[in-house]
Amino acid sequence: MDNAENLIALLVAAPLLGAAVLLLGGRRLDRSGHWIGTALAAASFVVAVVLFADMLGRPGDDRTLHQHLFSWIPVGGFQADVAFQLDQLSMTFVLLITGVGSLIHLYSVGYMEHDERRRRFFGYLNLFLAAMLLLVLADNYLLLYVGWEGVGLASYLLIGFWQHKPSAATAAKKAFLVNRVGDMGLSIAIMLMFTTFGTFAFGPVLGSTGRASEGTLTALGLLLLLAACGKSAQVPLQSWLGDAMEGPTPVSALIHAATMVTAGVYLITRSGAIFNAAPDAQLAVVTVGAVTLLFGAIVGCAKDDIKKALAGSTMSQIGYMILAAGLGPIGYAFAIMHLVTHGFFKAGLFLGAGSVMHGMNDEVDMRKYGGLRKYMPITFVTFGLGYLAIIGFPGLSGFFSKDKIIEAAFAKGGTEGWILGGAALLGAAITAFYMTRVMLMTFFGEKRWQPDDKGELPHPHESPRTMTIPMIVLAFGSVFAGGLFSWHESFVKWLEPVTSFEHGHSPLSAATVTTATVAVMVLGVALAYLQYGRRPVPVTPPRGSLLTRAARRDLLQDDFNHVVLVRGGEHLTRSLVYVDHSLVDGVVNGTAASFGGLSGRLRKLQNGYARTYAVTMFGGTAVLIAATLLMRAV
Repeated sequence: MDNAENLIALLVAAPLLGAAVLLLGGRRLDRSGHWIGTALAAASFVVAVVLFADMLGRPGDDRTLHQHLFSWIPVGGFQADVAFQLDQLSMTFVLLITGVGSLIHLYSVGYMEHDERRRRFFGYLNLFLAAMLLLVLADNYLLLYVGWEGVGLASYLLIGFWQHKPSAATAAKKAFLVNRVGDMGLSIAIMLMFTTFGTFAFGPVLGSTGRASEGTLTALGLLLLLAACGKSAQVPLQSWLGDAMEGPTPVSALIHAATMVTAGVYLITRSGAIFNAAPDAQLAVVTVGAVTLLFGAIVGCAKDDIKKALAGSTMSQIGYMILAAGLGPIGYAFAIMHLVTHGFFKAGLFLGAGSVMHGMNDEVDMRKYGGLRKYMPITFVTFGLGYLAIIGFPGLSGFFSKDKIIEAAFAKGGTEGWILGGAALLGAAITAFYMTRVMLMTFFGEKRWQPDDKGELPHPHESPRTMTIPMIVLAFGSVFAGGLFSWHESFVKWLEPVTSFEHGHSPLSAATVTTATVAVMVLGVALAYLQYGRRPVPVTPPRGSLLTRAARRDLLQDDFNHVVLVRGGEHLTRSLVYVDHSLVDGVVNGTAASFGGLSGRLRKLQNGYARTYAVTMFGGTAVLIAATLLMRAV
């Protein structure tokens, strides 16, 4: 083991140590806990940079590092190790998690300044980073599952951090329970891997797919997709994401940009060999991605809560990544490329939203904003750059990554390619519409400020440096990251040894796709400007069309879940109870009653009188003699 491999465990150990110290250290750390948490997150980022530099100095085919810590569960043929694998894919995630995560920690110092439980909050943030790092560094699916569940626990604690609010407590439980459905998929997949391959380590499993039948691989792929749908809020397990906005805004930024929702994309990309050998599972992946990118975009169009509008956006953008991952070697690298660029501009957008809330007495309704660009110039510029990046404005990061996904979708070929490419283009148009709507309603137009619950009118002002500095850094990433990644296909070449890469054969040229993408983006911006830029925005939302009303209710996803799952579960339970009482209990109780009645009747023969027993024996003897004589006569 070389020196670099010895450092891998420090990536997880630093934030894990921070979580332990802050959560167990008591109130003596209240005054310094936030800086301890931020320092340890930054320390993990420094280690990541050192390992990244070391990796760049190695040949392209010799960049995978391993660190074995100890044997976790050695029982006969069942061997589970706590071991890490750092390659180009996990290195990309490590830099994103620790880099963006550290900026969010710094932002939280100012955002949570007046919260009495700030130390605990930073402990939970550190725990979140540690769990996500464990997830992406594990060298086997069982250890990945530990990090997977750790992310679920940390998200539950952070979404419900303000548990005195019933809505926050409910949102945390909802996220936890919905994710348990997806987690069942991953746990069953791990069991199936062990029975099929005799191991759950990445190398043997992904290198032995030829030994398994296509049916087994399809089942594995669908189970892994179910897990990804839960963590990455994809249809049909997307209902928790909007409610998760009840947590503090830095939590939203962390979940949407650097952790949790990116876990599903990582799982599918890491398991690429399984999906490459299971075409039906790949088709399911691209279908989920295409449906979700449109679903989230439509929901984002109707939300007046700035954080929930951005949540719909995340759902949609993760849909693009899932779609790209489902394209196989054509799209794996572009899925991760968009994940990284999205990490910059989505974190910046959420932190910008938090800055707006900070200056508007925690108001989240965009209909009560307006004209804030004059009062919050840094927030306006940084948020604006994130806005331009996400809509795919030429030259900014989102333009390069999303454009590549749309090209890859068309390159799928045939009718499927046209459908996927068309869905991706339509999603780009809707993205431009709802994000322009957010921008116009928040920073432009007339003031629509309203008194808060205490009757105080907001006095918007720029946020402190601890909040604006992370926003500025993320804005630079929103502008330049995509161009750097696309330069001479550097990002594709970086990931190719792990994810593999193939050039698709698109029926459209790259120039045609780019032109179409820019055209639909301009169309979306224009439509939003006509509706929200040239007309006054009413403080009370109009009733709207049937689609608008459905989109405000998340396209009835909760209603669907209630009718199909809750009501359906109630009816199923009642039916099972009826069968249990009528059939199962009937058989058991009837058998018991029959034997009880028989024993009661037989008991009457045992009366204690010797003469009765003598007569009985005499009668029995007579019957036996008669039977014997009859048998001889015959």
